[in-house]
Amino acid sequence: MRVVSLCPSNTELVGYLKCEHLLVGVDDYSDWPASIEALPRLGPDLSIDMDLVAELKPDLVIASLSVPGMEKNIEALKERNLPYIILNPNSLEDIRNDLLELGKRLNVEKYARDVAARYDALIKDYREISSTIEQKPTLYWEWWPKPIFTPGKTNWLTEISELAGGKNLFSDLDTASVQTDWEYVKTRQPDHICLAWVGVQTKKVNKKVVEKRVGWEELSIADNHIHILEEWLYCRPSPRLLVGLQKLASLIHPDRFPMYDKKDPLL
Repeated sequence: MRVVSLCPSNTELVGYLKCEHLLVGVDDYSDWPASIEALPRLGPDLSIDMDLVAELKPDLVIASLSVPGMEKNIEALKERNLPYIILNPNSLEDIRNDLLELGKRLNVEKYARDVAARYDALIKDYREISSTIEQKPTLYWEWWPKPIFTPGKTNWLTEISELAGGKNLFSDLDTASVQTDWEYVKTRQPDHICLAWVGVQTKKVNKKVVEKRVGWEELSIADNHIHILEEWLYCRPSPRLLVGLQKLASLIHPDRFPMYDKKDPLL
C-alpha cells in the first residue's frame, strides 16, 4: 500500500502499528517515528499541497478533523477523488478505536489488537492507582499563552489528568477547548500549571512568562508545580499520550506512581 498522513497524530498511529514503511508522504509537522524523517513533506496540516498528494498516487490518505480548518483538506481530497479516511478523536477511547480501525485498513488487524490490549492495560493500572488518591490537585493546562487556550471537559487531557491523580481545572466546561484569560484562571486557584504550547519546543517555553503576569503573587503555587511539558506528549491525539501520562503522574504524585523512565509501554 501507498499511504499518506496529513497530520502528526495520524502519522504516530501508523508508527504504533509498525507500518511506517507504507508511508510515502506526510505533513510538515510529523516528527515521529524517526524513520519518517526522509519522507516527502506535503505542507503544514492546515495548508496541505493536494497536488503533491495526488502525485504520490496514494492507496489511502489518512485525514483528520482534530484542528479547526482541516475541513478544506477533506474537500480537496473529494475533488481529486483520492481514497481517504477521516480521524477525529477527542478521547482516549476514540484513539483506541482509531488504532483498531487503521489496523484493519493497513491489514495488521491482529497486531493492532495487541497494541490496544497494552494500551488498555496501562490505562487500567493508572486508573486503579488514581482511585486510591483522595486529594486530587487541580491542573491548569495552557495550550497557548495569548490569547489563553486551555482544554475543557471533552478533551483527552481531562482523562489524562484524572488518570494521573489530578483534575483538569476547566473540566466543568463542556467543550474540547476553552478560550479564556489570566484573570479568570486566577479565580480558579490551580494547584499545578502545565505549559504545553502547541507547536513550540519545550526549550523555548519559559515559566517566567507566567510568573510576570498581573496578580501572579495572588496564587500559591510552588516553583516545582510549574511544569514545562512536551506538547507532542499532550497535545496530539495519539497513543503517545500514555507516555505523557506516565511523566505527569510521576510529577504530581511521585510517591504513588511509578518513576517515569521515558519508555513507551506500547512499543
